[in-house]
Amino acid sequence: MDNFTLEKRQLCDIQGRLFELALQSGLDCPSFIESFMNSKTAASLDDVYDRLQWAGEEYILEELNDEIKGLKKAGTTYSVEVMYWAGYTYRYWHYYTNEYSHEIYKTADAKTMNECWLGFHTLDVEMAIDDLKDIYKQIAE
Repeated sequence: MDNFTLEKRQLCDIQGRLFELALQSGLDCPSFIESFMNSKTAASLDDVYDRLQWAGEEYILEELNDEIKGLKKAGTTYSVEVMYWAGYTYRYWHYYTNEYSHEIYKTADAKTMNECWLGFHTLDVEMAIDDLKDIYKQIAE
């Protein structure tokens, strides 16, 4: 990606760490991912510039918890590697395609990301995104 600046890479990392923090905080991983990807908080990160982008993962998690009025505790957990990869990949996906988080989630939900991690996490991120989009198209047909 030609315009993949240091700032965008840092935001991908922050979102990856946010997803890890959700796991470490004892949240239900699929529920957290769905809540986040469909939230105003994620939409703020999708903006060209929003103060929340530089707030850090702890603050972003607090904002999301306030917005959702309490994130679901316990339940299903994913590995720390899956959580980081999913968070990073979702943010990269936004920069790669200009799709919004809620649209991206419709294409690749939490279950899909968890199931595809093993085969996709070693791929170039853009290749993984293209493959996830292809899987969605095949299922939709």
